[in-house]
Amino acid sequence: MSFVHSYGFKYLKNLLIGIGAALIMVGALFKIESWPYASEFLIAGLLTEAAIFLLLGLIGPEKDYYWEKLYPGLDKTGGDLQHMRGDSANLDINTEKMENQLDGMLGELRVMSGSMNSLKALQEVDFSGTSEQVKKMSNFYTNLNEAMSNINDSVEDTRVYKEQLGALNKNLGSLNSVYGNILSAMGNLGNK
Repeated sequence: MSFVHSYGFKYLKNLLIGIGAALIMVGALFKIESWPYASEFLIAGLLTEAAIFLLLGLIGPEKDYYWEKLYPGLDKTGGDLQHMRGDSANLDINTEKMENQLDGMLGELRVMSGSMNSLKALQEVDFSGTSEQVKKMSNFYTNLNEAMSNINDSVEDTRVYKEQLGALNKNLGSLNSVYGNILSAMGNLGNK
């Protein structure tokens, strides 16, 4: 393993980037405040950053796999696989548990596949006439709302009509009573 890909180089690289950034910030502060040595701090910081960026450009990016998340022992041993091989004889692999987990994952993949097929079928549906149908439904609901409003008005009119008929009935009853009294009185007058 080369020094460029080692943990020590990564640490040194991050340290130099931090120092360069700190020098630039201090230099900017000195410049803003018009303190002495402002230019020197800015020059030192910018040269440090320029050298680091040149170095990073020449080295190129390195792919990080984060194997220590899968094999926590790697982080403790610093990636020494020889040390890990000594422990491999003591490994107790529960194959039944692994098979159950794989079966569960396969089941989930089957469900996802079914969902994808459903989405594909939905994608193939022709929705060209849907707009006209939505407009017709909208008109239907508008007319239905108007009819319901008219029915509510009719129910209110019927209630008022019923109340008026009740009042008229009372008045007719009173008139019948008065008419009966008049007829009785006239009959009494005729008998005398």
